[in-house]
This record gives sequence, C-alpha cells and structure tokens, in this order.
Amino acid sequence: MHELTLLAAEAQVDILSDALIELEALSVSVEDFDADTEREEALWGEPGMPVEREAWERSTVKSLFPNEAQALEAVTLILAQDWATDIHVQGIQEVEDQDWVRLTQSQFAPVPVTDDFWIVPTWHEVPAQAKTVIRLDPGLAFGTGTHPTTRMCLKWIARHPEALQGQRVLDYGCGSGILAIGAALHGAAAVDAVDIDPAAVESTLANAEVNLKNVDVKLNTGLPDLVGEAQAAYPVVLANILATPLKLLSPLLSGHVAPGGHIVMAGILARQEAELKEAYAAVGLQLSVADEDDGWILMTATRKSGGA
Repeated sequence: MHELTLLAAEAQVDILSDALIELEALSVSVEDFDADTEREEALWGEPGMPVEREAWERSTVKSLFPNEAQALEAVTLILAQDWATDIHVQGIQEVEDQDWVRLTQSQFAPVPVTDDFWIVPTWHEVPAQAKTVIRLDPGLAFGTGTHPTTRMCLKWIARHPEALQGQRVLDYGCGSGILAIGAALHGAAAVDAVDIDPAAVESTLANAEVNLKNVDVKLNTGLPDLVGEAQAAYPVVLANILATPLKLLSPLLSGHVAPGGHIVMAGILARQEAELKEAYAAVGLQLSVADEDDGWILMTATRKSGGA
C-alpha cells in the first residue's frame, strides 16, 4: 500500500478529496499543514450547526492506494486539471501492511466510571472489579465513555440510584445510548432516548440489545418528536450535548423535568457556567456545578416539588 500526500489550499480540499475518491483511493484524510506550529488552527462546530470553515488555510490531504503505480497515476491526472495549479506533491511513500483492526482496537481500553462500574469494549476481558458493565465499541455515534462529559454523566447516574430506581428517564441527544443504558442498569424502569441523528438512534438500539438483554426496562428510541413538546414528565432528564444547543433547548428540556425531578447536563466548558445558569434560571431551574473534569463541568438542578 502507498500513501500519496498533497498540500492544498482551503478552497481546493473538497474537490481534491472528491477527485481522489473517484480515482479509487482507499481512504482520504485531511490535516492541518501547520499543526504543531504557531499557525496551527482549531476547526470545530456545534452539533447540528454548520461549521464556519471545512478545511484549513493550508491543508495536508493524504490518500491511500493499493500500489505506487495507482498513486502516481492518480496524482498525474489531478495535476493535469485546471483547478489544481496550487496543489503541491509532498511525496508518495510505502505504508507497511498492518492489522488495522487490531491496531485500532488497541487504542481503546476498558474505562472505569467508578471502582465497580466500567465501560468495556467487546474485544476486552471484563476487569475483575467490575460489577456493572457496559459493553460498548467505538462507532459512528458520540459517547464511548472516554470523554470527560460522558464519564461525569455516568458517575452521576452511578451515584444517584435512588433518583433512577423505578423511574422514567429522558436521554436527550442519546448518541451511542450509553447514558440511557447506564440509567437502565442502575434501576430505571423506562428510558426514552432521542437524537436528531438517525445513525445515533440505530447505534442506541444496537448497543441496548447487547447490554440490556437481562434488564427489565422499557426502552423507546427515536427522533426528538418521540417525546414531543415539553410536558414535565420525567423524574430524570439527561442531556450530554454542548453549551449552545443546551441554551437553545432550555425551555424544552426544563419543561420535561417533573416536579421534584432532576436535570443533568454536560458538554459545558467551565467558562460557560454563568451563561447556562442564566438561561435555565429564566425557565425556573437553578443550575449548580456538580462535577468538573479536564475543563468540562457537569451541571444539575432539581425542580421544586411545588413547581418551577
């Protein structure tokens, strides 16, 4: 296998990537050419919202081909195009054959949430100290337990079984379904897990099938219209998204919290604490920071039994 490396301007990345795929590249990846320098840039966006830019000002585009001849043919055809005048070849090099599946799997080890609550990939043995286990492999949907936001939500679940026992739970923005599964394993009688991404709904269903075979829980999954408008129906509402959508959804999410119920939110940076408190105070919930991990915070609130 051979790797073709090209340098492209931001405006050329999409057309170049499409051309490489058309020329039967096995894979195409894009990196910041200026990574680890003073010119390095961070590109990111909130879920469900368009990113400001799709590539870096100077982007490294790498593609894999089965052999050197195909890589040479592909770059020759690309450089002959009118739009490719500013694309520069960085090199073609042989890539050592590896067991890519095993290499990828080696990067994901069991993750402890608490001393006896673990997330364990299916190819790993369950640690001896693990009494409660979620079997979860990295996939298309967000939430494998490795990120601080997910771990903090799961810790809250593990430490508050009395809030979950026999109760109905809403997991809004379910991703992989890890929080819904965690709630079910800690005593929830019913869980509604919703996400705007159909792939996340499919992932939740698949992961629940693996983890909840012997658990008596009613699990409903689907798009957000599954739970409809806010109706104060849930003793526990979980939402591990990001700060901007959490603010926009404040009327909806707060409205789903039943009297005496809890809301548990993550995806919030420590510097965003005040703006989240302000947004939820306006809809009758007094948020406080319940946990912090690596610059991220977990925010929770309890609705007064008498109302907002």
